[in-house]
Amino acid sequence: MMPQATTTEQVTSVEIDFYEHEIYCGQKLIARIIYDHKDLTQPWVVEVNNQEVFRKSWWQKCFDNISWHYKRGTLPLQKEELPIVTTGNEIMAEIAQACEVLGYELCDDGIYHNGKRLKEIVYKKGTYCYVQSLPPQPESPGEGLDLLDKPFDQITREEWLMLAEYEPAQELVAA
Repeated sequence: MMPQATTTEQVTSVEIDFYEHEIYCGQKLIARIIYDHKDLTQPWVVEVNNQEVFRKSWWQKCFDNISWHYKRGTLPLQKEELPIVTTGNEIMAEIAQACEVLGYELCDDGIYHNGKRLKEIVYKKGTYCYVQSLPPQPESPGEGLDLLDKPFDQITREEWLMLAEYEPAQELVAA
C-alpha cells in the first residue's frame, strides 16, 4: 500500500532552471519535474524520492498530474530531505580557506597580500562581489583565487563542486 496524504492547499512550482522544477504544497517538497534530453516523446519526468513516478510530453501535464494525485493521496510521499543550503557564512569560510592556502589574509574590509589590499568584498543587490583594489596582483598558485573574481551567483555548478572538493595543504591547516 502506498503512503498517502491529502490536502486542499495550493500546489506550486519553483523553477530551479528551465529543465528542473521543484513542486511544493505549502513549504513541503512533494515532487520534482525534470527534463530528460534522451527521450523526445515524453521528456518531462516526475520524480519522488529520486525515483521516476511518471512521464509526460509536456511540463504542464506533469504539474497537473502531480496536483491531481497529491490532492487525492495517490502520489508517493516525498521523504524529508536535509536542504542543501549555502549560507553567507559557508561561502565566507570557503573564501577564507582559499585565502589561507594562497597566503592571503581575509579581513573585514577585503583580501590582503603582504599588507596590500587586493580585493574588497562588496554586497550589492543581494549578491556578494569582489572589487579589485590594486591593478597589479601577484600570480596565484591555484585556481581558487580565480573564483574570487566572480560574483557568487555567476559561479557555475562545476566551480562550486571544485571548491567543495578542494583539499587544503596540511601544513596550513590549524591543529
